[in-house]
Amino acid sequence: MQPSPTQLLRNRIQQLHRRVGGPHWFPHVPLAILLALGGFWLLQVDLGRHWRPILERLLEGGSGLHPSLLPPLLIGIGMLIMAVGLLLRSRLAWTMALLLAALAAVSMLFGHHPHAHPLLAYFILMVALLAFAWRQFDRTSVTASTLFALTSVVMLIVYATFGTYYLGADFKPPVTDLVTALYYAMVTMSTVGYGDITPQTTEARLFAVSVIVLGVAVFATSLTAVIAPLVTRSLQRIVNRKGKRMQRENHFVVIGDTPLALNTWRELVRRGHPVTRILRQEPEAGLPENVDAVIGDPSDGDVLRKAGADKAQAVLAMMADDSENAFVVLAVRELAGKARTVAAVNDAHHLGRVNLAQPDVVIAPQILGGELAAMLLTGEPISADFVMRWVLQQHGGANA
Repeated sequence: MQPSPTQLLRNRIQQLHRRVGGPHWFPHVPLAILLALGGFWLLQVDLGRHWRPILERLLEGGSGLHPSLLPPLLIGIGMLIMAVGLLLRSRLAWTMALLLAALAAVSMLFGHHPHAHPLLAYFILMVALLAFAWRQFDRTSVTASTLFALTSVVMLIVYATFGTYYLGADFKPPVTDLVTALYYAMVTMSTVGYGDITPQTTEARLFAVSVIVLGVAVFATSLTAVIAPLVTRSLQRIVNRKGKRMQRENHFVVIGDTPLALNTWRELVRRGHPVTRILRQEPEAGLPENVDAVIGDPSDGDVLRKAGADKAQAVLAMMADDSENAFVVLAVRELAGKARTVAAVNDAHHLGRVNLAQPDVVIAPQILGGELAAMLLTGEPISADFVMRWVLQQHGGANA
């Protein structure tokens, strides 16, 4: 079956992505740059060129500052900080960046700024791009997560404390000092709500709602980002006690979940050879404990390295899509390892295209089945050389 135009376009984009070294810089570097530019732009629009002196006054106590200056200041600085986290592919930084971009879009929607429409479109685009690239931000380093979690919590506390202090006259009793403002901020963020200080105006009530929503989101995200890696590592240690992972060196890598891939894996294991499987996704029923497997895109260099393809004896690409098998062969060659490459061909029309990838061996068992059926029905003689020529084809035309 011929691949669809969409599949061909996707394959070409993936190939171009690998050639330009995309996995090492895309999309996290462009998104980090866009987020940092958005932060600078927001600070310039809301606070002008004097946002740094305003920040210094805020750190000194915030006397004389208008309350409306606080949200854009914190959102803009937060974007600059989270841009660093995006460079590290931090999942927590991605979450906070998405939240900050959404808050910036809302502030542009309800605010009065000379450049509100361009900024609104910019931050909506940022939200869409971040949401589209969420799979790329999967790193959960305890150190990085803790750093950005603390940054997010500190920013939220500053926002809640100074916001309460600035709106002090709108509460009952009035909040007249930073200690009381910090107390109300912590009580509100934790959703305890003792009721000894209550908002009396619409502005104060909306501010309290924003503190509650942000508090729940930031604390939940921060705790998840910090605790999840610790729990994962503990579970991995428990699982690893049941048996050590196979040493991925001088082994075979079998890619795909087709009948050919499964049978090849079983036969290699039955003969006592170490085998690592690569699957796009884990089966719903799970994998047996004795199966050494890597889940991911088989044409991704990082996934191949994780499976030890650069140190393997052979890498066998046996997926149902012939073009994907060819891309795997090209990706393995980029690793510059010693592994031989074996590519399965399911459609005779694709044989020439797969050969362009120059695999060491081409396997075409399904094509052979059709040839044998036709020969048996027509009474043509079947020789061992004919079978081997279709089952195993050495690159360059030599028989295996």
